[in-house]
Amino acid sequence: MEQIADEKPGGVLTGRVALVTGGASGIGRATALLFARAGAAVVISDIDEAAGAQVAQEIVEGGGRAFFERADVTSTSDCARVAERAVREFGGIDILFNNAGIIRRASVLELSEEDWDRVMDVNVKSMFLMSRLVIPIMVKGGGGSIINTASGWGLVGGPQAAAYCASKGAVVLLTKAMAVDHGAQKIRVNCICPGDTDTRMLRDEARQLGEPEDRFLAESARRPLGRMGKAEEIAQAALYLASNASSFVTGTALVVDGGGLAGSV
Repeated sequence: MEQIADEKPGGVLTGRVALVTGGASGIGRATALLFARAGAAVVISDIDEAAGAQVAQEIVEGGGRAFFERADVTSTSDCARVAERAVREFGGIDILFNNAGIIRRASVLELSEEDWDRVMDVNVKSMFLMSRLVIPIMVKGGGGSIINTASGWGLVGGPQAAAYCASKGAVVLLTKAMAVDHGAQKIRVNCICPGDTDTRMLRDEARQLGEPEDRFLAESARRPLGRMGKAEEIAQAALYLASNASSFVTGTALVVDGGGLAGSV
């Protein structure tokens, strides 16, 4: 497993342009770096300007092509600015990784209306906005691959995460609907359903729940493989869905969770 995550991806994305939202940290950062190593020109979007710019700089210093554009993915004008710059600088968009996301750990009784709206906006509306802008670009280019970040909790429910589960369930069905609508345009649409992955967002969940971080992370590792996932391992799944290796795969929800859902009904 460790060796697979560290394998050199070669040039499987050479000549392609990839747009990664939420690309400043965690799964987005790992995927942006992996896509660049696979030969893609990478557009990184995030609200964290310093971290996002650092990812782009790392790619460029490694001999790749990349730029960072700060954007709030819940804003139509911000999404349009990112897409327009991608076309202007790199000539198009072949891969869209709708990865930006947040979590609020609360039941419906504990959740504020403001937090409900924010989770749904960042986790679902952003994918609608960015996809609506990017699909016409992909059509002009002859097709493409859209990858959405869902969650294991988009397939089964979880405790104290009502808005998050609702949003990720919506992502799974949005993915399937888009796959149906745009297959004839040679656009594949899939989503990844990660299990607990060692990222800043996972650690923030412990804070939200008021739990000791070490105990929370130990509980997150309770799955058949006996550990949490790594951001780089989720990135490998994104690379598969972005590349020709998955040329006949669309409308699927790919679970990457160390077996966490394997025993679920």
